[in-house]
Amino acid sequence: MIVDSALYRHGSRVAVDCGPQDYSLLRQEVREEGDFIWLGLHQPDADELARVAEAFDLHPLAVEDAVKAHQRPKLERYDDSLFLVLKTLWYVDEADAVETGEINMFVGRDFVVTVRHGEGSELQSARQFLESQQAVLDHGPSAVVYAVCDTVVDAYRDVADELQRDVDEVEDSVFSPTRSDDSVRIYVLKREIAEVRRAVQPLRDPMRRLAAGEVDGIDAGAAPFFRDVLDHLGQVGEVVDNLETLLSSAFDAHLARISVQQNDDMRKISAGAALVVVPTLIAGIYGMNFDHMPELHWTFGYVFALTLMFGSSAVLWVFFKRSGWL
Repeated sequence: MIVDSALYRHGSRVAVDCGPQDYSLLRQEVREEGDFIWLGLHQPDADELARVAEAFDLHPLAVEDAVKAHQRPKLERYDDSLFLVLKTLWYVDEADAVETGEINMFVGRDFVVTVRHGEGSELQSARQFLESQQAVLDHGPSAVVYAVCDTVVDAYRDVADELQRDVDEVEDSVFSPTRSDDSVRIYVLKREIAEVRRAVQPLRDPMRRLAAGEVDGIDAGAAPFFRDVLDHLGQVGEVVDNLETLLSSAFDAHLARISVQQNDDMRKISAGAALVVVPTLIAGIYGMNFDHMPELHWTFGYVFALTLMFGSSAVLWVFFKRSGWL
């Protein structure tokens, strides 16, 4: 359940004399101004999260949201702490599927508790980055919020790149000379793009507030870092909107191609039917057994009828070939 827990002092990680699950003792290790704790949890159960809430005085409504883990991205204040929800995304190329998870962050004056649900967006790399950047880590819990948000948004960019490649493949397939059924894949990609939009759009307002330094409890000096995250988030939003437009255009083009192909098929069917109908008409006339009928008792009547059938079919074939019906 516990991925990692650490005390940070003056921009460096400090060893503590307590176990990772001794939450109260870990909180007591905060002794100097600027000290803070980062506790990382992965899919904790309600009992474990309740013990964390007791040790860090977390608001029960925020804890309830963190347990359920089906929240939209948001930033809320509860008493003297912040509660930030982020949607995590990762891409499964084999199924053209965007999988989602969630990160819930409790941010106080001297602590950060991250509760991660799902398999995407691990935070160990963010922790290692911060521990190697003392100047960034000096911003305290605000630095952790920045690092987590940056990691999550970078994953959004990776997902957007994968979707871009798939949309390019769909466009190539739609406009290729070979026939293909792309409607199902277009629908799947539009659904996955909608999943990305549900993660990106609600996060814009919290990131804007953080970038503007409007959030109490977040170091104003960290605002430039959040502006960088906001810029990346805006880029992802633009890519998602463009992909949505491209897929809609590709779907319209796909339907138009189907209509053209159907018309082409009907022309070929009509031309083939004409090649059969004309000889049949001739054979029907000569097979009516009238006593007084031209060429009925003529010696070359049979040969003439066959020649007329094949000749008329040949003339029709040349005409249809030149007109593009065959």
